[in-house]
Amino acid sequence: MPEMLKIVVNNKYNSSYKRNTKLGDIAKDFQYSFKHDILGAIIDNDLKEFNYTLTKDTNIQFIDITYPYGNRFYVRSLMFLLIIAAKEVMEGCRITAEHSLSKGLYCEIHGLEPLDEDIIKKIEIRMKELVLEDIPFVKNRYLKADAEKIFKERGQCDKIGLLKYREKEYINLYECKGYYDYFYGYLVPSTGYLKNFELKFYPPGLILRYPNRRDPDNIPEFIPQPQLFRVFREFEEWGKILEIENISHLNGYIANGNINELVWISEALHEKKIAEIADRISHSKDKKKLVLISGPSSSGKTTFAQRLAIQLRVNGLKTVEISIDDFFKNREDTPRTPEGEYNFETLDAIDTDIFNKVLKGLINGEEVEIPYYNFHTGCREWKGRKLSVCDDQIIIIEGIHGLNYKLTKGIDHKLNYKIYVSALTHLNIDNHNRVPTSDLRLIRRIVRDYQFRSTDALTTIKRWDMVRRGEDRYIYPFQEQADIMFNSSLAYELCVLKPTAVSLLKNIDENVIEYIEAKRLLKFFNYILPFNSKCVPNNSILREYIGGSCFNV
Repeated sequence: MPEMLKIVVNNKYNSSYKRNTKLGDIAKDFQYSFKHDILGAIIDNDLKEFNYTLTKDTNIQFIDITYPYGNRFYVRSLMFLLIIAAKEVMEGCRITAEHSLSKGLYCEIHGLEPLDEDIIKKIEIRMKELVLEDIPFVKNRYLKADAEKIFKERGQCDKIGLLKYREKEYINLYECKGYYDYFYGYLVPSTGYLKNFELKFYPPGLILRYPNRRDPDNIPEFIPQPQLFRVFREFEEWGKILEIENISHLNGYIANGNINELVWISEALHEKKIAEIADRISHSKDKKKLVLISGPSSSGKTTFAQRLAIQLRVNGLKTVEISIDDFFKNREDTPRTPEGEYNFETLDAIDTDIFNKVLKGLINGEEVEIPYYNFHTGCREWKGRKLSVCDDQIIIIEGIHGLNYKLTKGIDHKLNYKIYVSALTHLNIDNHNRVPTSDLRLIRRIVRDYQFRSTDALTTIKRWDMVRRGEDRYIYPFQEQADIMFNSSLAYELCVLKPTAVSLLKNIDENVIEYIEAKRLLKFFNYILPFNSKCVPNNSILREYIGGSCFNV
């Protein structure tokens, strides 16, 4: 009689299965308890696909599209589905996943003819036909040499470059309908799981649209983001200047000893852009008095503000800085979350009436008293700190609510200049595997929190989902209201961040759920060659995270 294993599913269902039963077979038995398709599982704080076989008693946590990991399974698989359908409709074309946009993934298809609505519709119809065919995504392990042969035969040069610097001697490839591809993470079992998606023509490419995990039954309303799109396109042009589009190009700079040149050009592009923003502020027909800087966590807002102040001085404008944090309401008046915790992320936690009164006084040439917020007592204090501004001075305000018009509700908005700062990387792993902007910011934050806040990587990862929720609610809805956007990412930064980030991620124990994220990021760093930080200028935005900045950050 075969040995039976004790299985606990999602901490509430007890059952027994034969040793070497596949995870997919168990998932079928428990699908009834899930509203949405089971896409994979977490076992011993590790992600598993349906072809995983069980060899011991274990706890299984099945995941669907409502889990962050399940949502990634879904989007990754949709990308493969798009690749297959596009190649069938446009023979010989090349597909690139570029960046997130308007709650979807912006992609480009490079073929003999430009994209139009009709071609996009044909690709979408073919994708839906493939879903109905329910074709398996089959994963197999290949030696690097064999994988390279497969990629050469199919002209996938970007993946050959990736293999060149891969430490492991093997790689896992997925196959579907004779198409082979590598993906940075797992896929769903088959095309039949990908029922909900749509394609939107967005010249010169398209947006692959899909449900998010918080509303898995619906595709989000499409909201155009023309400013954000322009910034991404601008950074792609920077990539062409630097001759760097993916991780293998970055590795090539390091291997060939040309990384210093990459650093110098990257930093020069930043300085040029900051100078252009200062010129716009200085030459605006409406004389600006307030510069409001906002952006998500770990975007380099503080260093950007310091460097902008210098460029404004070059143009004859002095600056003063005011912290929104000093205008927090007293603790007893602070709103609370549904869980009963103080909610310091909402604009309602700021005393906007007093904030606007102070700003009005400054703009009118009055001397005003600036409060100080005591975070230990939870009270705003008045210590006689006086401030006034001259006609040639600009007030710089940095904070997450900077783009929300309600923050400066009592000020003539013609006096405001709003800047959105974020780290929008264009650097992909390869043509089909992008590096999400949120991953770059998380890596920055892990390094910074350890360097300056005595916080380990485990704690930073634990807090990250809460940080992202705050960004979704209080920052992203207002980003298109910015007068200009600044991309703070640097083409070379991942190789500099790697040594510290990897050592911190390796300290996360496999017995905690955050180990899944640590393992994913460590796998990502396997593709990147490390480099020391000696060549990074002391005024670089990157110094805000690795230390050694000449600014008070």
